[in-house]
Amino acid sequence: MARSMNAGRLHRHDQAAGLRALFGPSEARLVPLVANPHLRSHPVLLERLCSALSEHGARLLVIDAADTSPEPHELCEVDLSACMERLGARVHYLAARGLPRRHVDTRGSAQGWLAAVEAAAPPVDLVLMHATARDMTRLIGAREARPVLMCGVDHASLTDAYASIKLLAQRLALRSFDLLVSEDGRPQRAAAAAARLADTADVFLGAVQRSYAAVDCRQPAQATLPQALRQLAHDQRTRAPHATDPAPGPLVQAALSGAEQPPRIPF
Repeated sequence: MARSMNAGRLHRHDQAAGLRALFGPSEARLVPLVANPHLRSHPVLLERLCSALSEHGARLLVIDAADTSPEPHELCEVDLSACMERLGARVHYLAARGLPRRHVDTRGSAQGWLAAVEAAAPPVDLVLMHATARDMTRLIGAREARPVLMCGVDHASLTDAYASIKLLAQRLALRSFDLLVSEDGRPQRAAAAAARLADTADVFLGAVQRSYAAVDCRQPAQATLPQALRQLAHDQRTRAPHATDPAPGPLVQAALSGAEQPPRIPF
């Protein structure tokens, strides 16, 4: 008798869990944009990526938590929703400099803080998190995500991008990434930088660069978005939560096959 009652309770529990999974609120897709302190044009890359991600009606929350980001609102400890600025019909913005480290738990994780931010936000499809690689390791946890790295064509920013990939691979076992390159009017140099980073990450970390987009940050905000950036954003929007990443795309393969070599990345 007791056994049948336990079986009935277990069945009801399983049924409720299935219904919650089917009709409950879905988790927004996380897009980690890894900060690069050596890249002066990072605000432009952030803005262009936001524009590309919010195409086709996608609702976007931007959490700007990098060390170079604006200071958070004084009410952020009391009312997170009141601190979210509406930038358009589909984009909300939260200045969050230093907040992930301020809200780590006893295990050094800031996933609870990120969950609180998402709960306080209006319904969104994507969460674009701009933060350092160190903070990303505290925020992402076990969530499925493909980080987006940024760099320029210079030695310092390229080295920092590699260091970020290495940290994410070591601490979170994330070995698939996308790349935004600020080309500064030198598209061949940008292709070479992407090729070198892809090759180095593959050889030393077993990490795969899925795609890259070169962005001329000198162009006005109203300029047409590069097709490669639109494709990168589309892939991030539609990435299956537990899908295995396929081989690198044709742009990366072409860059690897023959591009001018940028400065060597030191290890």
